[in-house]
Amino acid sequence: MSGTYNYCLVLLSILVAVVVSHTALRLSARVARAKGSSVQLWLAGGAVAMGTGIWSTHFIGMLALTLPIPLSYGLTATIGSLALAIATSGFALKLASKSESNRLRLASGALVMGAGIYAMHYMGMTAVQVVPMIQYEPGLVAASAAVAIAASFAALWLFTHLGTENTWRMRATRMGAAFVMGLAISGMHYTGMAASRFAANSYCISPGIGGSGMDSRWLALVTATLTLGLLAITTILLVYDAHLESNVRRYNEMLEHANAQLRHAATHDALTGLPNRVLLADRLRQAIARASRHQMRFAVLVVDLDRFKAINDSLGHIAGDELLQEVARRLSGLLREEDSLARLGGDEFVLLIHEVSTPQDAEEVAREVLSQVALPVQLAGLDVHVSPSVGICLCPDDGVDSETLLQHADAAMYHAKKKGRNTFQFFAPAMNAFARERLELESGLRTALAQREFELHYQPKVDVATGRIESAEALIRWRHPKRGLIPPGGFIPLAEETGLIVPLGEWVLYEACRQARAWQTEGLHLRMAVNLSARQFRQDSLIDTVRGALAAARLEPRYLELELTESAVMQDAETSVQIMRKLSDLGLRISVDDFGTGYSSLSYLRRLPLDKVKIDRSFIREIVTSRDDAEIVRAIVTLAHSLHLKVIAEGVETAEQLTFLRSLGCDQYQGFHCSPPLPAAQFIALLPHHPIDESKRVPPALEDTMISRVLRKV
Repeated sequence: MSGTYNYCLVLLSILVAVVVSHTALRLSARVARAKGSSVQLWLAGGAVAMGTGIWSTHFIGMLALTLPIPLSYGLTATIGSLALAIATSGFALKLASKSESNRLRLASGALVMGAGIYAMHYMGMTAVQVVPMIQYEPGLVAASAAVAIAASFAALWLFTHLGTENTWRMRATRMGAAFVMGLAISGMHYTGMAASRFAANSYCISPGIGGSGMDSRWLALVTATLTLGLLAITTILLVYDAHLESNVRRYNEMLEHANAQLRHAATHDALTGLPNRVLLADRLRQAIARASRHQMRFAVLVVDLDRFKAINDSLGHIAGDELLQEVARRLSGLLREEDSLARLGGDEFVLLIHEVSTPQDAEEVAREVLSQVALPVQLAGLDVHVSPSVGICLCPDDGVDSETLLQHADAAMYHAKKKGRNTFQFFAPAMNAFARERLELESGLRTALAQREFELHYQPKVDVATGRIESAEALIRWRHPKRGLIPPGGFIPLAEETGLIVPLGEWVLYEACRQARAWQTEGLHLRMAVNLSARQFRQDSLIDTVRGALAAARLEPRYLELELTESAVMQDAETSVQIMRKLSDLGLRISVDDFGTGYSSLSYLRRLPLDKVKIDRSFIREIVTSRDDAEIVRAIVTLAHSLHLKVIAEGVETAEQLTFLRSLGCDQYQGFHCSPPLPAAQFIALLPHHPIDESKRVPPALEDTMISRVLRKV
């Protein structure tokens, strides 16, 4: 007995086979990527979806066959074939998840999987409720087994070799592979169906599935619908999971990029992009290990730009940043591939030069640094010239650890600055003592500020004509716990460099005002002169600081005189005029110190609210023996008097100097000829006794300065 096929159902079975093949390909890729507990979940779910799809292809293909007699299918055998399809699919997905699959593994897997599909088909055929039993053509049965194994091998190969990319080429490749797999699965089924032989007198023995007049087409459609629905749900889950996985991958990439940026920021300078201190330390450790292993030398060069602060202050920080970037580019151009350049901060760079045979090799690099950095740089429309100071140390000659090498190269750099800048210097052990002393001095300065280790000494200012002490200049001293009394020259330059001069100058101002007021309570009405540093003079809070010092001491402003160096005043003359006018409006006196050593514009000198000019001691020292110095002093006195300014000479040490100054009409003097700076108690001993009733009288010198200001404005 022969039957016919419903070709619509045949096409439906092939469609299901293609869809299940496409889903299986995606499932295999997902199972291969799964980790942890999700592997078992995807294996179980994937096996159910894939197995149901393969079984549906088989069952719909069976329903497509129409015989002269009605057919029904046994429930037990049908469910058994479904279970066998699911188990076979699980095995296939498990095998596809292996990271390595050679041909032997694929062949053995194809044999097992093909046998499973073969068994599923023929177990499903036993579900047909006909008597006598179905007979099979041996050749076609063998052919169906061969097709099942071949199809399984092709499926496993595709499972393990198709990539997971989501490009259009890969999607097209998967679709083509799914179509080929679908045809192979269908081909195996219909080859097996062709092997079936029904006897002419066959009849249905019981009404199983599809019996009782049920239309096989509707049963096939229901089966296909349920199967395709299950595959659609599986596909949706796969798409959604891929979306989540893509987001996780994207976020991980963003996080990795952010971490890379953080790592770069932690090891590189933000302005120049050069390695910073952290990365330099690591490279130094590697260089030390390499030098020790191969018995080689390398050099460390510390490069510091001379007077960089002046460029920052005059042209602004943007121009300063541009200069640093340009210097970084120039220094980078001097390096070989194995060398390193780092920026430690500010205007300090470090070059790490490998394979230095002799000190002359490092010297050659240093000369190149001096030459390149000295080239002009265009900043704010100006050709700016900057010079470097370079310190050099060699490993292992000058140190065998990174900290020591940097410290020694830094000490050599400071020695180069001390020698006059724009030069290089090799490290010598004596420099280490200098650097340590400087560091200890800076640390001691900070401690001294906190513990009030400073004190003021006072030097009298004497009227040249009468010999009367009219005022005093407050001069700071440091009472060091170990070194004893340190004069200003021993710590003021360092205080200027580190910025400690600002709080130090503020303390001097408050203490000097307090002492002046204390003397007044004893009947001594003397004006107190206090020096202002250039940095202190440029502080925005200067006016408030002066006002606060006067208020704290309850001192009248006319008893305070501020001394400014000529260079500080003329650094920014227009701004200086504004600041000095504000100070003058408080009622105090202002004088220019070290006059003649800087550059003063006469137009600004006329506009400045000054009361005195102070001739620098360098002109007074040889005033009696040097005609040039004598004429300079004469010119200063004449100029000052023409501007209605008082003149004070400092550094007067002999009677001859004083006599000459008196002949020129100099107003006041100070120096060792009268007295060196003295503590407050000893200073009072220099003064004659003043009756209390005269203490309220304003000294003539105070009145003179008020009159001179009026005359200068006329």
